[in-house]
Amino acid sequence: MPAESAVEPSPEILAAFQAAKGFMPVGEGLALYAAAAEAAALGLPLLEVGTYCGRSTILLADAARAAGVTALTVDHHRGSEEQQPGWEYHDPTVVDPEVGRMDTLPTFRRTLHAAGLEDHVVALVGRSPQVAAVWGGKLGFVFIDGGHTDEHANGDYEGWAPHVAEGGLLVIHDVFPDPAHGGQAPYRVYLRALASGAFTEVSVTDSLRVLRRTGTGV
Repeated sequence: MPAESAVEPSPEILAAFQAAKGFMPVGEGLALYAAAAEAAALGLPLLEVGTYCGRSTILLADAARAAGVTALTVDHHRGSEEQQPGWEYHDPTVVDPEVGRMDTLPTFRRTLHAAGLEDHVVALVGRSPQVAAVWGGKLGFVFIDGGHTDEHANGDYEGWAPHVAEGGLLVIHDVFPDPAHGGQAPYRVYLRALASGAFTEVSVTDSLRVLRRTGTGV
C-alpha cells in the first residue's frame, strides 16, 4: 500500500542516490523520500540512524532542503556487523589503512558534496544510544536503518522513537517477516512499534515500513 500521489525527487537527486555507495533499492528510496517530504511539513528535523556512505541521506537531505528543515544522520562510521571483514557486505575500499578499521565518513562527505547537499545535513558521529541520550528535541521523522542485531535495533528504537512528534513518521528498513529473506531484528522492532499503540502503519514498500505516531509512548 504505497502512498498515493507521492512526491518524488528530481532526476538529479535520484541519479545521485543511485550513484552513491549503499544498499537501498530505488523503489524503497522513492517511498523513503515521499515519507520524508510529508514529515518535513511538520517543520521539525528529519533523522536517520545508519548513515553508511550517505545513499539514503541524499533523499532525506533533499526533502529537508525543500521544506527548510535539517536532516540529521547518526553513525559511528565503523560499519555494522555484516560489513566487517569476512562478512557478506564488507567493502575493503572503505577501510582506513592507517588504523585498519572501516571508516565510511570520508565517503559519506564526498557523497553529500557531489550531490550539493552538505549545507542541509548535520552528521552526528557516534553510537546511536549515546547520541540519543543527549538529544532533547522533537523530530518529525525517524528512519531506523542501523545495526541489525536485536541489541542494536531495539537500542535505536528505544533511543529515538520517543522523540517522534505527534503526527510524525517512524520508518523502519529491512523488515522481513520471512526469515528466509533476511534478519528478524528490524521485523521484531516493527511489531513492537505496532504493539505499543503509539504508531499506526501508513505504508509498506518491500522491506520499508512507514508508521505514524498516533498515540503516546513507545
